[in-house]
Amino acid sequence: MAQVLEFKLPDLGEGLTEAEIVRWLVEVGDVVAIDQPVVEVETAKAMVEVPCPYGGVVTARFGEEGSELPVGAPLLTVAVGATEAPASPAPSTSSASSASSAGTPAAEEPSAGSGNVLVGYGTGAPAARRRRIRPERVGTSAAPAPAPVVEHEPVPVAVPAAAGEVNGRQGPVAVVSPLVRRLARQHEIDLRRLAGSGPDGLILRADVDSAIRRAEEAARAQTRTTADGPVVAEAPTAGAAAPAAAAERIPLRGVRGAVADKLSRSRSEIPDATCWVDADATELMAARAAMNAASGPSGGPKVSVLALLARICTAALARYPELNSTVDTAAREIVRLPGVHLGFAAQTERGLVVPVVRDAHTRNAESIGAEIARLTELARTGKLSPAQLTGGTFTLNNYGVFGVDGSTPIINHPEAAMLGVGRIMPKPWVHNGELAVRQVVQLSLTFDHRVCDGGTAGGFLRYVADCVEQPAVLLRTL
Repeated sequence: MAQVLEFKLPDLGEGLTEAEIVRWLVEVGDVVAIDQPVVEVETAKAMVEVPCPYGGVVTARFGEEGSELPVGAPLLTVAVGATEAPASPAPSTSSASSASSAGTPAAEEPSAGSGNVLVGYGTGAPAARRRRIRPERVGTSAAPAPAPVVEHEPVPVAVPAAAGEVNGRQGPVAVVSPLVRRLARQHEIDLRRLAGSGPDGLILRADVDSAIRRAEEAARAQTRTTADGPVVAEAPTAGAAAPAAAAERIPLRGVRGAVADKLSRSRSEIPDATCWVDADATELMAARAAMNAASGPSGGPKVSVLALLARICTAALARYPELNSTVDTAAREIVRLPGVHLGFAAQTERGLVVPVVRDAHTRNAESIGAEIARLTELARTGKLSPAQLTGGTFTLNNYGVFGVDGSTPIINHPEAAMLGVGRIMPKPWVHNGELAVRQVVQLSLTFDHRVCDGGTAGGFLRYVADCVEQPAVLLRTL
């Protein structure tokens, strides 16, 4: 006998409380293997494929694509030990015989749950290819496989709704999404009167939205009716002003919502200040060209300007550790952090993200550059994990890629400082007492005034500028 186990949306880590369903990777009736990704969700930090810890037949999905589910809400149910997808009507003798003679293969026997799986990553077993089991083609002669022993206690699955009349016939209401049910209750929509547009008459959110719109239109038409009869709208006269277009409303959720929350918290909690300086980056650019030329055509990856600036930042933080800290507001303490986990701002199609280079203080420029390149590629493809987007202690923001010279960046809460870098471009500059065209860049430092005063912030920024202007200064710290 098969056991129907309920798989709930797991805690994806880093304090996340909800996730948006981006794309279902399985359908009802599909056979899934242990740790096979079943749904792609977007959290406030990353896009994650969620693996199922059970193997068996998917019997129900909860939530539609585009809807948000809280952590702990039902995600799907799996019949563990089932050899066929559940079918409501029992087939007749003749149909069962024909189905049996069709030779439809049964689903593989599922094994036990995967146990303690790192959610979002699985145990590394290769995912099995999806196979759709159609109830009308499954033979009744096959004996069901024995139910395996699972580590998790089976969770009883409630029937989606009480039986009642559905579109003129008796049967359960075909709704599996709790969000759809809640939306219908809020707008007093009788689900038993709706015809679902989903598979097997499943009622989707679009069906409920359509019913809500019809109800609203009926209500508006009723308000326009007077005791003498319906009011006929007059045709618009020539030259009349067109109705104003409705304002577009964009939900603040996902990455955009997380950025909004963090920036708002930063502005409300951190008394920040900004200082900036122009620096002659001609020597830094020459040093970079020499490094890359020395590596040769096949001597490895090229060193980027961002990697050199990141290495300069780690050297500056070693001299000014006050800026590699955070503030414990509850204890009223400044917490100086032992290592530098360097975040760098990256603009993607999903919004602004800040990947983190772990232990940047132990890396050289080449190692930092390779890690930045790796994390940037993951950011562009939306494959960064929540762990790769959290835990930073200092952020480097290269807004010069947008063609701007300066900015006053907002601190990435709960960090204490952020270095902003503008574009490097030729400008007139006094060099060795003479006017010359040099490669000039503007550097700006936004810092938490609680962790240090202007003297410390100015010293940090001046050291960074000195390393940009004279890269040999950095040799003293290597």
